[in-house]
Amino acid sequence: MTFAELNLKAPLRNSIDELGFEKMTPIQENSFSKICSGKDMIGIAQTGTGKTLAYMLPLLHQLSYAELEHPRILILVPTRELVVQVVEQAASYSRYMNLKVLGIYGGTNINTQKKSYAEGVDILVATPGRLYDLIVHQTVSFKHCRKVVIDEVDVMLDLGFRFQLTNIFDHLPNRRQNIMFSATMTDQIEEFIKGYFHRPEKVSVAVSGTPLEHINQSSYPVPNFYTKANLLMHLLSDPTTYHKVLVFVGNKKQADRLQEEMSEHYGSEVAVIHSNKTQNYRLRSIELFDSGQCRILIATDVMARGLDLEKISHVINLDVPAFPENYMHRIGRTGRAEQKGESILFFTEKEQALKIEIEQLMDQPIPVLEFPKVVEVSQRKAPEEKTVVRERHNPHNVEEDERGAAFHEKSEKNKKTNQGGSYRRELAKKYKKPKTRGDKNINRRRKRK
Repeated sequence: MTFAELNLKAPLRNSIDELGFEKMTPIQENSFSKICSGKDMIGIAQTGTGKTLAYMLPLLHQLSYAELEHPRILILVPTRELVVQVVEQAASYSRYMNLKVLGIYGGTNINTQKKSYAEGVDILVATPGRLYDLIVHQTVSFKHCRKVVIDEVDVMLDLGFRFQLTNIFDHLPNRRQNIMFSATMTDQIEEFIKGYFHRPEKVSVAVSGTPLEHINQSSYPVPNFYTKANLLMHLLSDPTTYHKVLVFVGNKKQADRLQEEMSEHYGSEVAVIHSNKTQNYRLRSIELFDSGQCRILIATDVMARGLDLEKISHVINLDVPAFPENYMHRIGRTGRAEQKGESILFFTEKEQALKIEIEQLMDQPIPVLEFPKVVEVSQRKAPEEKTVVRERHNPHNVEEDERGAAFHEKSEKNKKTNQGGSYRRELAKKYKKPKTRGDKNINRRRKRK
């Protein structure tokens, strides 16, 4: 189905035509009529299938032009970068509709966001944490809000936003339309749906685990982290083939360690992004990578969901993610909009079992390539790869005179015991035993006198 067949409002149709959109994706086609009907809806679709336009198009089509002080549409997303992206996309779709789109997220000055909100907003895009803060400060009002979208809800729950989500929904009007999009359906999500959704319609297209046909997948067996770094730098030495590469690592420490290892060879060609970086640093890294000014972006799984970065040539997984679904989200950053993409997975012997789980989820093997002989196999080990010896039950008895430094003698000040007040002790030394009226010996002497 094409966008021209939808009979959209003229301003919305003009902006869609200018953006060059012609044919709808399956999730967009199946969602349009259900969202326009006003019923609650749940969309299950894999990353890279056009979910943002799937919910924005019908919402904008139904939105009136009257300007109000408080938001009429609320969109909740899990990360700051996704807020920025959704705001930009919503603004481009509604270019000729005279609407105010505002994004709020943590890591920036809350007072500045309060001021921006006070100027009026039609569509509010927010992370659950910062929106909850504004609700506590009594800054936000939802009295005009009739449409609520939760995008990447499975990520929100994984990040621990259940408390904020439930509190936000408790502040929303009872008469509203709930729209949810997710790549997976878990027990947590089912429980949340039962609490807040009313007889929702379900649309399921390309669920997580469905292999993307236009992404070529391959893998290398690698013994350790630093050998992975050597192999990565060997592959990236061909800038023509590897012209825009997104490298996923398991955690923030690995991301910084890899950047430090690569900086000597690639310098400004490498950028890094994870949750410990400042918001400006993160946005700047994305901007440099998206514009092509740096060709290598090292990221944690924060980047695996939602972000739409154009024409990524390769996704390289330096580790095997613990959850097979995360692998699907990672490789979904390449091969977008039906373009060809490349995905490469590095795995150690310990990660072999996780690789098998991914293959079982996709119901297809990931081809294994021969490790290049020209790449140096490093003997260095990352901290998490080193063997830690813990002697829980030491069979040898330690003699008292062989005790280590931890068993030192107490100093003089630590040998003191509580003997009552010092005033009484000093008097006792000077006058010996205190003479009181109750002393029997003293009374006897007095009688004799």
